[in-house]
Amino acid sequence: MTAPATVLQATPDLENVARKLLWWKEPAEALRDPVRFVAQVMALGTWSDVQTVDAVLGRDSFRRVLDDPPAGVLDEASWYYWHNALGMQPIPPLPKRRLP
Repeated sequence: MTAPATVLQATPDLENVARKLLWWKEPAEALRDPVRFVAQVMALGTWSDVQTVDAVLGRDSFRRVLDDPPAGVLDEASWYYWHNALGMQPIPPLPKRRLP
């Protein structure tokens, strides 16, 4: 697997998804954090959002998120769904946030 891009190439479709799912950020800012952006799509995106990201970034972008997810974005249902959908077995426990 290749490392994720530092910044996603902004396309109108990705900007629309970013605007909808990371509404508190400007789309360009959201696309500067591709792992968080894809995780947000995995957690809250519609099937259309998922298809848009898959078409532009590919299926490996979803696998990379599951390999090292940002804390607190994916819920248990999303965690299990995506592992099953991508054939990533066995499913490890959902990572937990560590508070100091």
